[in-house]
Amino acid sequence: MRDIPWDRGGDLRVRTSSHQPLNEVCLSLAAHTLVCFSCSDASSNWACLTPVKCAENENHCVTTYVGVGLGGKSGQSISKGCSPICPSAGINLGIAAASVYCCDSFLCNISGSSSVRASSTILALGILISFIYVLQARQ
Repeated sequence: MRDIPWDRGGDLRVRTSSHQPLNEVCLSLAAHTLVCFSCSDASSNWACLTPVKCAENENHCVTTYVGVGLGGKSGQSISKGCSPICPSAGINLGIAAASVYCCDSFLCNISGSSSVRASSTILALGILISFIYVLQARQ
């Protein structure tokens, strides 16, 4: 232990250990470096749970979701990573949906999809309207 003078005439003893430099590095990394989940073109969120340390200029975690469905067939693609910009956007066309979600805290992009998804009701309605259009065009 080493002595550090106390301003009221007493002593304050501070215990130092060999772990102090490591603790300082960890605190510095936590304060200045963002960590996000990362994956590319995954079919489910379970494949998107790998944490990565972002570059110094990348201060956002981003999740992109693309979903397509037609009849009984559907598919989705999820990608996650770090980004220097926050391009939040979303579109739902009934048979297809796409969205980009961003956040800026430690492992904040854990969710596999955002609020924009291809709706089954809208898909069915789109197919029904397509059939009606095709039947009317034949007459």
